[in-house]
Amino acid sequence: MAFTELEIAQHMKVLEDSLWTRRRPALHLRDRIREGQRFTDQSIELFFVRPAYNRPGEHIEESIAKVRFVRTQRVWRIFWKRADLKWHGYQPCPKAPTLTAALRVINGDPHGCFFG
Repeated sequence: MAFTELEIAQHMKVLEDSLWTRRRPALHLRDRIREGQRFTDQSIELFFVRPAYNRPGEHIEESIAKVRFVRTQRVWRIFWKRADLKWHGYQPCPKAPTLTAALRVINGDPHGCFFG
């Protein structure tokens, strides 16, 4: 079952408070780089949109992380995109009890999987 409109609104507030206020690009870069999120079914994909290196005027999405809510277990699963461009469970901490806790894991990643 996909997120409801109310759940999306709640998750957007958590994303803003727990992630984007800390990870938003610097003011002088915001006209070129912006943050984004995509809600699909029970998942939220986090990404940056930035100019393509060799193609002026074209923009690309750069994936940061993906979190998926498993309703039956009431946990958030955390994923990162590896070099093979597939989503893999984040092994140091693959699950979190809340979206806030999952974003805390993403923000504090000591391995550089999410923000390099």
